[in-house]
Amino acid sequence: MREGKDVNVVTLGCSKNVVDSEYLLKQLKVNGWNIQFDSNDTSARTVIINTCGFIADAKEESIDTILSYIDAKRNGMVDKVYVMGCLSQRYKDDLEKEIPEVDGFFGVNHLQEILNKLNAEYSKSSANLREITTPKHYAYLKISEGCNWNCGFCAIPLIRGKHISKPIEELVVQAEDLVRRGVKELMLIAQDSTFYGKDIYGERRIAHLIKKLSQIETLEWIRVHYTYPAQFPLDLLAEMASNPKVCKYIDIPFQHISSNMLKTMKRRITRDQTLKLISKIREIVPDVAIRTTLLVGHPGETEKDFEELMQFVEWAKFDRLGVFAYSEEEGTASANLPDTVSETVKQIRVDQIMELQSSISLAKNKARIGKTYKVIIDRFEGQWAVGRTQYDSPEVDQEVLIKHTEEDGITEGDFVNCIVTSAEEYDLFGDLA
Repeated sequence: MREGKDVNVVTLGCSKNVVDSEYLLKQLKVNGWNIQFDSNDTSARTVIINTCGFIADAKEESIDTILSYIDAKRNGMVDKVYVMGCLSQRYKDDLEKEIPEVDGFFGVNHLQEILNKLNAEYSKSSANLREITTPKHYAYLKISEGCNWNCGFCAIPLIRGKHISKPIEELVVQAEDLVRRGVKELMLIAQDSTFYGKDIYGERRIAHLIKKLSQIETLEWIRVHYTYPAQFPLDLLAEMASNPKVCKYIDIPFQHISSNMLKTMKRRITRDQTLKLISKIREIVPDVAIRTTLLVGHPGETEKDFEELMQFVEWAKFDRLGVFAYSEEEGTASANLPDTVSETVKQIRVDQIMELQSSISLAKNKARIGKTYKVIIDRFEGQWAVGRTQYDSPEVDQEVLIKHTEEDGITEGDFVNCIVTSAEEYDLFGDLA
């Protein structure tokens, strides 16, 4: 490596940003750069920050991170600071004025521009290849970019543009490369994974893509993230029910249940359609784990709407649930509505839903005591091997803590059978079976 060609790529936000950073890291590596990822090592004189601009908290984290590296630059610890990603895509002009010390701002699809700035050439032969920044046994596979739904509260289409699917052939090549390097679990991600293929094949082909990926011999788990409830493709459920490589897991953000709120949010689905879809999912895939996200405090949300949402959570008994308080996003339809819910009430509603979900999660976990599950080991913490069942995704869901000793001979990335011995709200405990 030539002196000074050390780069640290710091990634904020969702798994889709992780994938973008991995493409960049690969291109930099083939250009002779010594790459680091989210490193605390201060030897890298060049830092690239991949930002998130989705909600207020994420924007704040991105700004704080940029400022911390600008401080490092002022103190002589860093020579160059570049910013890429969603925040930079949306607010480039403002950021250039407010933080002029940054050496360059780039959007979400400006890989070649970043490489040009670093005097690096884009390698077409490495176009479908990435560095793996996750643990070696799992990786994300981004199957499409952008979104066509234009929900009232969401800025993603403004940032990422319209839905663009990646051809099946390219995704298979990328997946095969990841599996050759030790990946056993692939998580399919997109703004809306269920819309996959509509733009290039004229029909949704998420189930067909999964069939192709499952033909990769040593790939053991395929997990589907970020499905959209409106016009949900039922052939995905059929594939999930019949294909042993597909995790019985659906990540599907319902956001709300009140017909009033669903219409205001421009979700293109009704209360009755939502309830029927959940029942259909559980009918076709009886042992499925459903993960959802909800949004409270959206303009126009009344106490009655919120009470309906609480009743929905009680009825649905989701396996995994996250809830967010509404924050206004410039340029969206919802930003034109009067914000009728105070920040205090928003937080109270978040807390009430999470308290209810906590009791639901505990009951579901206790029901798993005494049962044996296949678990993938993610890491070790003292006496515990920490892993996940097929019902949980890394970073966002619960874990299984398994007592072990060195004599057991298990390593990171192994699959083991575990009998559950006890449970908490968001964790299972067990022994090797």
